[in-house]
Amino acid sequence: MLDWLKNINKEHPEFWKTYLAKFDQKPKRYVVFTTETSGLNPEKDVILSIGSFAIINNKIHIGDNFESILLQYKYFHDNGLSNEFILESKMKKLGEPEAIQSFIEYIGNAVLIGHHVDFDVEMINNALERLDCGRLKNEALDIDVMYRKLVDINDKQFSLDELSEIFKLPKNYRNSPSEDAYTIALLFLKLKKKLGIK
Repeated sequence: MLDWLKNINKEHPEFWKTYLAKFDQKPKRYVVFTTETSGLNPEKDVILSIGSFAIINNKIHIGDNFESILLQYKYFHDNGLSNEFILESKMKKLGEPEAIQSFIEYIGNAVLIGHHVDFDVEMINNALERLDCGRLKNEALDIDVMYRKLVDINDKQFSLDELSEIFKLPKNYRNSPSEDAYTIALLFLKLKKKLGIK
């Protein structure tokens, strides 16, 4: 049987149906997010942690956030790695299914913002596939693409550190996805204004 035909008749989890229903309305917020992963191959690697903040009316809402370490015991076991850092961290810890479900409930129909966001979206999509769900429907904006559009450069990508320096953000020794997400949020607001995005 064809894969797409199987997917049409597939029974999706309840949280996924609730998520899909939210796209009847226009998004009222942006969600800036980033993931820390075990590597750069979305097919083989897994998400280790997620950090995110909401932006509403051009303001970063620190209290409206999602942050979690994903307990990826199987990945660590299969690759002979230690779980020490994960167990000692004070961040909220969830198994992949619970973390992804909570993240989907958190983002709703928001416009997603990231730095090289396609990679993060693909990592979330692969985790969703393991939960018998579809792919993210949210619109996604990339601050690197926004900056390159602003300065009309197509042949170079800019790191988060480079963008932070260009926009004179205070030096920040980022240690977690949430700290990265906050930096991305500051850069997004600056770029949004310069590009005249409402």
